[in-house]
Parts: sequence; C-alpha cells; structure tokens
Amino acid sequence: MKKITVSSLLKMKAERQKIAALTAYDASFAKLFDEQNIDVLLIGDSLGMVLKGEDSTLGVTIAEIAYHTQCVSNGVERAFVIADMPFMSYANEQQAYESASQLMRAGASMVKVEGGEWLLSTISGLVERSVPVCGHLGLTPQSVNVLGGFKVQGRSDEQADALLKAALALQAAGVQLLVLECVPSSLAKQISAALQIPVIGIGAGVDTDGQILVMHDMLGISANYMPKFSKNFLTQTGDIRSAVSSYIEDVKSNTFPGSEHWFN
Repeated sequence: MKKITVSSLLKMKAERQKIAALTAYDASFAKLFDEQNIDVLLIGDSLGMVLKGEDSTLGVTIAEIAYHTQCVSNGVERAFVIADMPFMSYANEQQAYESASQLMRAGASMVKVEGGEWLLSTISGLVERSVPVCGHLGLTPQSVNVLGGFKVQGRSDEQADALLKAALALQAAGVQLLVLECVPSSLAKQISAALQIPVIGIGAGVDTDGQILVMHDMLGISANYMPKFSKNFLTQTGDIRSAVSSYIEDVKSNTFPGSEHWFN
C-alpha cells in the first residue's frame, strides 16, 4: 500500500474521504493497525495514563515519547506517524526545535502541540525548519490544571468564537493537521468547514474530517474509565484485528461516532 503523507491527508479532505486514526505505543500493535490500513498513528502522551497508570499526561517526558515513536515507526509501512510533544517540551522556540528534532529522528513524520495563539511563532519556526506540525485545540490535556479538569470546551459563544479564531490562526502559521478534542459537534463542524487542512475529532461529533481514539479505549481495556466519546469495538467482534477493521470501517462510513458519543 502507498505510504500516507501530508499530501495524502490533504487530498482525503478535499475528496471527503474520512481519516481513521489511533494511538499506538509499540511495534506490534503498530504493525497490526498498519495491516488493517489505519491512516494515522499517534504516539500520544496519553501513554502516561494508559501505560504508566498516572492520572494525567503531565509526567510524560520527551525521551519517553521518542522511545515509543521509534518502536511504532519500526512497525509501520503505510500509516502516517505523528508524535506528541509532551508537557513543557516546547515552552520556548529553541526548546521546541530541540524536542522536535528528537521525535523526527526517532521516526515521526509530524509533531503535535497543544495550544492556540501563543504557539504561532513556534509553529512558524518549526515549519520553516522542515518540521510538519499538528495542532490540538479544545480540551488540551496538558492544560488540565488550568482548565479545572477534563471538561468540554467551546460551549459558550465567546469560547466558540475564540476556538474558531485560534484554529484559523494555527492554519495560517503552518499547521497541516488539527485535532479537536471534546468540543460541541456543531462547533467542530463549523471549524472543519472553515479550514483547508484536515480536522481530526475526538469527542467532537461526526462532521470532522476524521476520528482518533486512544487504542486502549477502542479495545475497551483502559484501566480507569471509558470516555463518553469512545466505543468498545472489541466486545462486538471478539478479535483485535476485527475490532480495528470495524473501527476503521465505521469511521470511513460515517457511522462512528454516533450521537451518543458526542457533545451538544
């Protein structure tokens, strides 16, 4: 199968083909997901919660993400690989460049950062230095202490306008992909329509350009709880490969997420 690239993802948006994405943390699962034709794999700082058993993503280091990125990239032939920049690994531009270089050398094709307009110059600098960037707006887990917990974002008109403005600014700065997490489905639809780049939703309704889930949630094996926006695909198939295939098929056919998985 042909390798997925940034150009492939942009073409998928233009042709209204849904993008299916999952997190991955090791070569074995990455290979399994890749064989089922997943489009995007994210080495998420969610590993702090699902692998390390912590109650947030804040304890994850750049070295840990780089290690797992190398593991995932070793198992992938087709999928596009994105690596999270963890908490305080891009607090200033020079630190962001150094962190991104570690992840790109480990095998990432793109790095992901959380935040809005304060990141614009950092994003521009990364793109100028040949580092593709994915943005992340809405519920940004690295800001959990500022947000006061894992809460839906963008419910008021003021918050919605600010998120749309931030999304457009990130695109102008050079991001080529955007993750929207835990925002009302109507706002996610508006932002997806306003942007030329693909928007990948998680808890953002069915009208984004694609969907991403934490692999442990998709398989129903998360240690803590099952988020409202997730679905256990393993329980309905009984086989991991079939569960992944079913998830991809449901994303592509626009049957996942259902209305029970998003926020109004």
